[in-house]
Amino acid sequence: MKFGIAFANTGPFAHPAAAVEFAQAAEAAGFESLWTVEHVVVPSGYDSPYPYDPSGKMPGGEDFPIPDPLIWLSYVAAATSRIHLATGILILPQRNPVVLAKELATLDHLSGGRMLLGIGVGWLEEEFDAIGVPFAERGRRTDDHVGAMRALWTQEKASFHGEFTNFDACISRPQPVQGTIPVHIGGHTDIAAKRAGRLGDGFFPGKGSHEELARSFDLVRRTAVEHGRDPDAIEMTTGGRGAVGGRALDEVKALADIGTHRVILPAFLFYADPVGTLARYGDEVISQVS
Repeated sequence: MKFGIAFANTGPFAHPAAAVEFAQAAEAAGFESLWTVEHVVVPSGYDSPYPYDPSGKMPGGEDFPIPDPLIWLSYVAAATSRIHLATGILILPQRNPVVLAKELATLDHLSGGRMLLGIGVGWLEEEFDAIGVPFAERGRRTDDHVGAMRALWTQEKASFHGEFTNFDACISRPQPVQGTIPVHIGGHTDIAAKRAGRLGDGFFPGKGSHEELARSFDLVRRTAVEHGRDPDAIEMTTGGRGAVGGRALDEVKALADIGTHRVILPAFLFYADPVGTLARYGDEVISQVS
């Protein structure tokens, strides 16, 4: 089992010294990855319902600091050597895929191949309006952009012709250290699970009971088979808020039993004493199951 930390670029870790201390302590404790979240802007008074809280609003309020995920990861990459650098998630349809492919490949190259790309279609329509991307197109843009980036990462002279992105014989260097960057599909819906089965290297549902997660994982695998892909090659990541305290090992085992490969803990669990709480979790949980 792998262990990661979600919302890594939030709270106290939005600030430089705390970010470095946190990343180094997570690496020392045995965590495999740090996962950053993204919002370019949060329009004040937004009406779009946030799908991961009963209130329909993001935790922390509208003015909660959220540093750019890739710049934050670049900053902590220079202070670490092993821990993987992940987005969980980056809102792909809001980005230019040609520019983003270069940014991601550069970060992967400079960090020694540590980049993991978690993507989502987004939920905050007012943010799409501010950026100038049609909200209704976000699913189709996501599929298009994944294909465009993979072409740039893997082809010597890349060509791609999609609904939103078109180019011929384009050279983009550096390319990723491992030949490509794993793409993990975020989202808790059946649409997201099917997208992971069709084109993802991984699936990262944002919520769900054990039963709901098991059903989603099965949908991912069935969809992969339908599209001629190896279902066992798709890595399953789940939230692990319950994998703390006295029953942490039981929860980790239960998640493993339904096919989870990576457990992600929320960063707020470590806000108060990052170095101490990360080290204890490494000793009490990670070292017992990794």
